[in-house]
Amino acid sequence: MLRYCIYTRVSTEDQGKSGLGLEAQERDIGIFLDRFSAVPYEIIGRFQDVDSGANNGRPELNKALALVRKTGAELLIAKLDRLSRKVSFIATLMDDPKVKLRVAQMPQADKFQLHIYAALAEQERTFISERTKAALKVAKERGVKLGGMRDATMKRNVAIQAKADAEAAKVMKLIAPMREAGASLSQIARTLDEMGIATSRGGKWTAMQVSRVARRTV
Repeated sequence: MLRYCIYTRVSTEDQGKSGLGLEAQERDIGIFLDRFSAVPYEIIGRFQDVDSGANNGRPELNKALALVRKTGAELLIAKLDRLSRKVSFIATLMDDPKVKLRVAQMPQADKFQLHIYAALAEQERTFISERTKAALKVAKERGVKLGGMRDATMKRNVAIQAKADAEAAKVMKLIAPMREAGASLSQIARTLDEMGIATSRGGKWTAMQVSRVARRTV
């Protein structure tokens, strides 16, 4: 029988107390089990950490990993960043032959695809940070008074735009090779869905959305 060990993580103590973020993780895991998992299956353990995500010394994750190594169960998480935002940490886990990883939001993804996704996500975070700094610097050089638009609001707007651009650039790294191979927009959309990669709004891909991403990154 297929066995799972479920791991969830919330990023602050307050989120852990209020359940913010945890409900979404449980929802995604539930969807995976209902629609994508082979049956029958057994949940042999549930572990949850509440921390800042700044380090890899999470005690409950260590317990979950010990359990999957001992039993051969799959470690089931909602999103890849619930393990870590560091590619090196995720890569180490993927190289461990005793750790089988399953990501609810990417149900069909294999280890290679997950590794690529982790690397792209890390690049995206770096890009957003640098682009936000650059955009704010340009705005100030042009004489934009942050008093007219509150500093926090301006930073938020710039960050939103930067994130959208970064997400498009990240997906384009997957789209570009398929386009070069002659795949149609519809075929690319279907492949992205099969890989479990959602659109920026969390939905499924269409040929039009693939086209928009391609135009945005030109």
